[in-house]
Amino acid sequence: MAWIITAVVIGLIFLVIIAWVIGIYNKLVSLRNRFKNAFAQIDVQLKRRYDLIPNLVETAKGYMKHESETLEAVIAARNQAAGAAKTAAANPADAQAMQGLVGAEGALTGAMGKLFAVMEAYPDLKANQNMMQVSEELTSTENKIAFARQSYNDSVTTYKTYRESFPPIAFAGMFGFTDATLFEIKAPEEREVVKVSFT
Repeated sequence: MAWIITAVVIGLIFLVIIAWVIGIYNKLVSLRNRFKNAFAQIDVQLKRRYDLIPNLVETAKGYMKHESETLEAVIAARNQAAGAAKTAAANPADAQAMQGLVGAEGALTGAMGKLFAVMEAYPDLKANQNMMQVSEELTSTENKIAFARQSYNDSVTTYKTYRESFPPIAFAGMFGFTDATLFEIKAPEEREVVKVSFT
């Protein structure tokens, strides 16, 4: 009779441990899905920005015939950033993909900054209705990107904090929950928001 009670107690302890481990696994899944969804929101806004940039360049082309090198640099940086964003969107937990995106976004921000600096010398371009509309949409999109990036970084921080705490750290690697990378802009010039005001 005593062995039955012992077996039942051991079985209950085993079931509690299994339920506890399942709870850790499910929370890790939930937090990982949350930061992946947050990255998807960034991706939507980045795609919008990438779609607006060719319109901006096309409008500027008519006025900036002698600035083709600047315009080509913007399109090249845009294409590189779009490719990096696609790679990062496939797996936001991939640190290399996120670093590639951060670098490509920094290059795009630099190219856009140069373009807007050159545009200052073209008052007719600044007064163009299409240019004002595209620049307004770009400004709105930049603000949405910044908000989405903050939300993503908050989700990643929550995931990392839970994943790196004890006891989840003991199971995270075993279950394949890798580290996640923040979407941080490190270089000071990359932190500057592209200014797109033509008023």
